[in-house]
Amino acid sequence: MPDLLRIGDLRAGYGDAVVLPKMTLDLAEGQVLALLGRNGTGKTTLINSIVGVTRRFGGTIRLGDRDITALRPDQRARAGIGWVPQERNIFRSLTVEENMTAVAQPGPWTVDKVYGMFPRLKERRKNFGNQLSGGEQQMLAIGRALTLNPRVLLLDEPTEGLAPIIVEELLTALAKITRAGGICSIIVEQNAYKILRLADRVVILDRGAIVHEATSKALQADATPLERFLGVGGKT
Repeated sequence: MPDLLRIGDLRAGYGDAVVLPKMTLDLAEGQVLALLGRNGTGKTTLINSIVGVTRRFGGTIRLGDRDITALRPDQRARAGIGWVPQERNIFRSLTVEENMTAVAQPGPWTVDKVYGMFPRLKERRKNFGNQLSGGEQQMLAIGRALTLNPRVLLLDEPTEGLAPIIVEELLTALAKITRAGGICSIIVEQNAYKILRLADRVVILDRGAIVHEATSKALQADATPLERFLGVGGKT
């Protein structure tokens, strides 16, 4: 399957600081990539660079046949980059439904389809964003990204701070979403073992560079790289 996202020799960071010295990464349609690493290793910077909110010093980003390197974040979103940031960034003064319809683009992911994936959002469709629980806000952030009908879905710490039962609900939904076809996904997650069952490939970052890359199955069979680079000593 051809690559849907191609990052070539990307140098990016903030201000005068280069966080990603030379990042090259390809992702095919239908693939789910888990992005792992200790805090401060460049995971969020990579996500933000794909979105277009960092300073680029060099390199390219291609989405399918299109070079999106010079596009603004809003243009990248319309081109097919869907983003669920750590902060969720939902519109708190809009209702659940308004949050999604405000950004929706034509495609298979409609508001009704999101409601089918997250029935809780349908129950609360007239509630404002600031009236939702943390788990519901995360569902809404994911649903809003989906109604953009992205080709690439980026999720930065989607389960952070959520109750275990909500985490399981979200991971089950993400498994269905990422296998729905037509997109590829990059998921940043602190809990390595939880994300291994969802991902196809795993990339571990350190100091803004890829220090290990493997299939999820390989890491499930031999967790030595997780222990070495993340200090993960056992399944959690």
